[in-house]
Amino acid sequence: MGTIVISGTVVLVVLGFQNPVWWLAAVAVLFLYVQYGHGSTSAPSGGGPSGGGSGAVPGSYRAYRDRRDKQAKWERRYRRERPFESRRQAREKGK
Repeated sequence: MGTIVISGTVVLVVLGFQNPVWWLAAVAVLFLYVQYGHGSTSAPSGGGPSGGGSGAVPGSYRAYRDRRDKQAKWERRYRRERPFESRRQAREKGK
């Protein structure tokens, strides 16, 4: 998502050399991304209360852990369903 926003901003800045209104659009895109897209990590809903003083850091760590576990699950599934391809990728990675 970040690369799309950055590339879109660059395009708007380049267009801004012909019409400075595009620079305002680039600033607006960056503002909206920083305000709503970049830092929109909310605490996960459900799951019950967590122990201790739960703040933003444990919630973000929990989200990180969930993403990591989901990625590991998909990688195990890929290796299980495509053994030849995963062995080939491991050989190329080792070179």
